[in-house]
Amino acid sequence: MGKLMIELSQIDPEKPVLIYGPTASGKSGLALAIAQHQGGVIINGDALQTYQGWPILTAQPPSADLARVPHHLYAHLAIDEQYSVGDWLRDVAPFLTRPHRNKTRPIIVGGTGLYFTALTEGLAEIPPTPAHIRAKANAIVLLDLVSALDNATASVLDLNNRARVQRAWEVQETTGRSIRDWQNETPPPLLKLNDCTALALMPNVDWLNSRIEKRYNMMMDAGAMFEAKAMVQHWDPAAPSSKAIGAAEMIQLLGGEITAETARRLVINATRQYAKRQRTWIRSRMKRWQVIALPNMNDIM
Repeated sequence: MGKLMIELSQIDPEKPVLIYGPTASGKSGLALAIAQHQGGVIINGDALQTYQGWPILTAQPPSADLARVPHHLYAHLAIDEQYSVGDWLRDVAPFLTRPHRNKTRPIIVGGTGLYFTALTEGLAEIPPTPAHIRAKANAIVLLDLVSALDNATASVLDLNNRARVQRAWEVQETTGRSIRDWQNETPPPLLKLNDCTALALMPNVDWLNSRIEKRYNMMMDAGAMFEAKAMVQHWDPAAPSSKAIGAAEMIQLLGGEITAETARRLVINATRQYAKRQRTWIRSRMKRWQVIALPNMNDIM
């Protein structure tokens, strides 16, 4: 990366760094540059990059980057393993032990907003959802899940986001209490915003859309179809790793169910929609973060 989005002099080398932003906005490159110039270890804050199986589609760091700086919590889960925000917090906690020397200072980077919000605001200890309730929820259409929620919960959710709506429904069904009630009992956060450098990348939409198209081409050139061939015998649409954007389309393309052009259009559109939700998360949940407008032409030095 020839340019950096923020002057390194603005980053305290002894404080943890958090980097959140939409897909394809350059988060990993920024994290690597900071680690190489100031020291630190890079820790994954993206839910789908925790899984094995789709390293290209989920844009996991290439082997060259892994060799330059220590990386943690990437591809450490089996493709069908359940993994919650609470699990991630427990895994990331050991890296937050003070003091943060330059060789151990955590640089947490990713695009899962809920991970970062839970890290810096705390997470309610909600009981896990039993398998039979999750199976029941999976069989209910989104509209019916929404109608079953209490008004206070429904008013703060993206009602088009099935994962969020279903989670709220499952908590309500499992515990007899709304997810909002549980969230009001949230314990202190593992990491306060005042104790770290929290950066949120907010790209220009047209600039990002162009990068998303280029990323798709790069993924295909890098072997996304070979990845699909290796995964087809393990393919399970219900597996957590199968939520990777483009996974279903690569399997369909491999099986001749869709054309290459259709796959390209579907994956790019889905990626743009995901990036839009990530930008919305910044505006609604990261008002105290340092927002970095992109593109930015500041020199790395």
